[in-house]
Amino acid sequence: MKFVTALLLVLSFNLSLAQSPEVVDFIEKGIAFHDNGDYASAIAEYNKALEIEPKSSLIHYELSLSYFYKKDFQDAIKHADVVIKNDDKYVKEAYITKGSCLDNLGKTKESIKLFKKGIRKFPDVLLYYNLALNYYKLKEFEDAEKYVTLGIAQKADHASSHLLLGYLNFDKDYKVQSLLNLHYFLLLEPTSSRSPRAVKLIKTMMSANVTKDEDDPKSVTISLSLPSKDNEFGAAEMMLGLLEASKSYEENEGKSDDEMFVENTDSFFTILGELQDKKKKKGIYWDVYVPLFYDLAKSDHMEAYCNYITQSANENYENWVDNNSDKLDALAEWFSKK
Repeated sequence: MKFVTALLLVLSFNLSLAQSPEVVDFIEKGIAFHDNGDYASAIAEYNKALEIEPKSSLIHYELSLSYFYKKDFQDAIKHADVVIKNDDKYVKEAYITKGSCLDNLGKTKESIKLFKKGIRKFPDVLLYYNLALNYYKLKEFEDAEKYVTLGIAQKADHASSHLLLGYLNFDKDYKVQSLLNLHYFLLLEPTSSRSPRAVKLIKTMMSANVTKDEDDPKSVTISLSLPSKDNEFGAAEMMLGLLEASKSYEENEGKSDDEMFVENTDSFFTILGELQDKKKKKGIYWDVYVPLFYDLAKSDHMEAYCNYITQSANENYENWVDNNSDKLDALAEWFSKK
């Protein structure tokens, strides 16, 4: 999967810090060109500003970003290095841009070293995320999980970190952890271009251990495998097949897929919450994910929640909202108090 890490950069600056109105004008024009995808024209405007203020960290950073999007990674690194050397403004952003350039140049291990250096100065979620992403690309999953988790500890609402952790756990065949990661991602980002794949992956994992008989839809085979010793959610994973098989039960005849998804998600969250009560375990899953979703399962908002997170891949969502907007409002109010 191709991740464009620079898309995650958020630049906040005050152009009044520039030393002359002329420089401000060049920078504003450059930003407008960049935002319209005309990176060559943006670079031309920034270079005009650079002639007046050759040491400006802001101008060098904007140049590095436009060169990055232009896929001129060497020139992007050159200007990012100036920002890093200046060591005043936009240094964190320059580390991210330079690290992304190195990765795109095939120098992923060098990029990892740079991100670690940046983290020592700026323990920021974007640096942790990009470092974890590079480890993920190298299939060094243990380090990827370590750093993306540290990033989430810095900023729990960074959607991309939860998504990366979801894919990482999916690749490790840790279905329960991946489901929790993807649920959290969709709670934060239910309508982006990345959301439908996350919804599909959740539903795939929920039914992964169940095979239906084509000649007899009510006949299902559940494949249960013993959990690995290092998977603390093995017992919950074994329950996923049983939840999916419940669709064939007589009492569930006539229920829609959407209704069954709500019921099975509710049961899944409840099972995890009860496991937590019994085992008193610690860690990001037991401290962050499970308590939130267990509380949700005990609330009256599961229907609204399931419709909300699956809206990007649910053709029935708009009709549901037309009749249930009050339920969404109640869900939002509930989350606002968490």
